[in-house]
Amino acid sequence: MTQAWPFEWQVGWRYLRAGRGGRSNRFISFISGVSMLGIALGVAALIVVLSVVNGFQREVRARMLDVIPHVQVDASAVGLDWHTLADEARRLDGVAALAPVVTVRALLGRGDVLRGTVLRGVSPADEVKVVPLAERLRNGPLAALKPGARQIVLGAELARELQVHTGDTVVVVSGAGEGESAAPRHHGFTVAGVFDSGHHEYDSTLALLHIDEALAIVHRPRAEALSVRLHDAQQAPQWARALAQRFDPRVAVHDWTRSNRIWFAAVAQQKRMLGLILALIIAVAAFNLVATLVMTVTDKRADIAILRTLGASPRSVMAIFVVQGALAGFAGTMGGVLLGLLIALNIETIVPAIERLLGRQLLPGNVYLISHMPSDPQMADIVPVALVSIGLALLATLYPSWRASRVDPAQALRYD
Repeated sequence: MTQAWPFEWQVGWRYLRAGRGGRSNRFISFISGVSMLGIALGVAALIVVLSVVNGFQREVRARMLDVIPHVQVDASAVGLDWHTLADEARRLDGVAALAPVVTVRALLGRGDVLRGTVLRGVSPADEVKVVPLAERLRNGPLAALKPGARQIVLGAELARELQVHTGDTVVVVSGAGEGESAAPRHHGFTVAGVFDSGHHEYDSTLALLHIDEALAIVHRPRAEALSVRLHDAQQAPQWARALAQRFDPRVAVHDWTRSNRIWFAAVAQQKRMLGLILALIIAVAAFNLVATLVMTVTDKRADIAILRTLGASPRSVMAIFVVQGALAGFAGTMGGVLLGLLIALNIETIVPAIERLLGRQLLPGNVYLISHMPSDPQMADIVPVALVSIGLALLATLYPSWRASRVDPAQALRYD
């Protein structure tokens, strides 16, 4: 025969769901329900917010790695050829592909419109192995990038700002070469195509051209920088540090985590602050249980006195109200987890519906880098949120349950 639950659990559960037997019981039950609802909403809000922040990080990271290499090495300060850099890079484990690159900061113009641009000179055959964006453009605009063809591929936002389309002509305005006059130099290029990476920063500033034509713009005989793709992008910081130790300190070795580092740091800080603020909302809701339990203790003084008279110890009386508060906290927390996951897993459907209802875009791409609301619920966030919520609920039960254990049976029965 299955052993019955301890009477403390049975009485605590009965007090939690007491909704009949008089106006007082119904009111206490209502307040208890409001407390559980407050906990549920707080937990759900925290899970949704943390999931959205995780989603932003995931989306921006994925789109960034779609456009840039995992590691870039620049030896222009010491004049090392990219082949020398490649030989050293291959000595380290984890290299998937290598490609030469020339980066030029210049102005790109058409008519009266000028825009600051980062020109990336690439070798199409090598670049497709290093950057996923190049792989997608392999049989399209990238195929047009040939020595002497004077072709250029623009980011979608950059092309929109310049009001150009495939086949139009644009002018690259670069600084003077060594030994030349200070007057800027102009280079005409034909737009071979447009790419859309989904990352506003790169779509609005990046342009691709053949590496030989980039070298001609900067008046250098060879490429002195190297793009590296690793088998594991997460190992890029450690790999970059190991490679940097093999070169002169003037050789710049940058991994992808250093791109937009300020943005990532700001997002991480915002995640911590939002977590703290919303945890305080959960704390407020959890401590509403204090009022509920105090009212229950006051209402059940006669019951407590009878239990004590029948032999219940102060510890058992205290356990009854701890159980009541803990069950309320657990129910509210589990409800909040389910609600939060329901919203987080469907937020990419919910937000567009809200945007259509309001008639405006909630996430402008030029501000938030991406134009939709991503979500990435992670157990590493959900479990701590649930544990903190239940812990706060347990903490809220301590004073009311201690007060219940101090009820004097003689005094309670005399006045009730």
